[in-house]
Amino acid sequence: MAKKQKTFSLPLTIAACLLAFVIGAVAGFAMWTVYKNPKGGDVYVSGDLQIHFMELGNNYTGDSIYIKAGETDILIDAGSRANSTDATSEYIDRYCTDGTLEYVIATHADQDHIAGFAGSSSSPSMFERYKCETIIDFALTNKTTQVYQNYVKKRDAAVAQGAKHYNALQCYKGENGAQRVYELSDGIKMEILYQEFYENKSSDENNYSVCLMFNQGDKHFLFTGDLEEDGEISLVESNELPKVELFKAGHHGSKTSSNDVLLKVIEPEIVCVCCCAGSVEYTQNFENTFPTQAMIDRVSLYTDRVYVTTVGEVVYNADKEKYEDNGFGPLNGNIVVTSNKSGVNVQCSHDNAVLKNTKWFKDNRTMPSAWS
Repeated sequence: MAKKQKTFSLPLTIAACLLAFVIGAVAGFAMWTVYKNPKGGDVYVSGDLQIHFMELGNNYTGDSIYIKAGETDILIDAGSRANSTDATSEYIDRYCTDGTLEYVIATHADQDHIAGFAGSSSSPSMFERYKCETIIDFALTNKTTQVYQNYVKKRDAAVAQGAKHYNALQCYKGENGAQRVYELSDGIKMEILYQEFYENKSSDENNYSVCLMFNQGDKHFLFTGDLEEDGEISLVESNELPKVELFKAGHHGSKTSSNDVLLKVIEPEIVCVCCCAGSVEYTQNFENTFPTQAMIDRVSLYTDRVYVTTVGEVVYNADKEKYEDNGFGPLNGNIVVTSNKSGVNVQCSHDNAVLKNTKWFKDNRTMPSAWS
């Protein structure tokens, strides 16, 4: 008897293959979900959280911080002078390859935070250099300066081209389409914190600063602009602040910010200072040049992992009987804080030494007892 030949049904074969594919995909997704949400662990999925404290290309103190959260690009402040954008945009372009900043935050209206947004005829505004999707800024200001007026003009032009604009109070209240919490990437969120000077007047412009927390699982990264002590008290009273992996020192490491009322709550593990160390731009009292001895003493109780972007060169002008700035260079340089599954790490473009181990510190500051 001849052997009966096996026959194959093409539709059944295709169906079986599709079923196998679906089962494999479901199993793979289940395994990915376990990886994404490990029991009792942090949530890290779509890529590292990278926080870049950038040098500004000049000897003026100011803030400009670029953040990469997965594929989302964020800029907090834009530097001390219009020409800061020449240095910072060149740096950002290494990481932001599509020319789009999904979120832009202007913390307050002082020149050393918004000059790069205002721009100039020779140095285009960051609003002109990049497509900006969402702009978040301060709810109140006392400023009437030309730099501030130019900021508003360039910001409003970006809005006319499609950017969304909200102030910090609108975000906190969730008004007009604004959100208190923005999902930046899987497991990475940006939260607009509340402090009373979003809606109450202050004689100190610094107190209008937008305050932000970046949350990645149980890792937290705090930015308070130039918030002073009154604002820090309100921030602590108005929010349930966690201990943080990173704190950007308030007001460039001034003696009036980064106070005990805040530090004892957040207990920072890393502190980054955006300033030109030792510059006499604001004072002839060397102890009060940034970063100040007072701030260092307070922070020393919690961490010795303190980093500073830039250092100034100062000379004495005998004719004017005063010290003057005469150049600048990197202290740590561009400071990059990266958070991923392996932990939180710091890498600097010039020198990875913590502040207490730098020549500038040894020559200009006193070692706190907590660091001895």
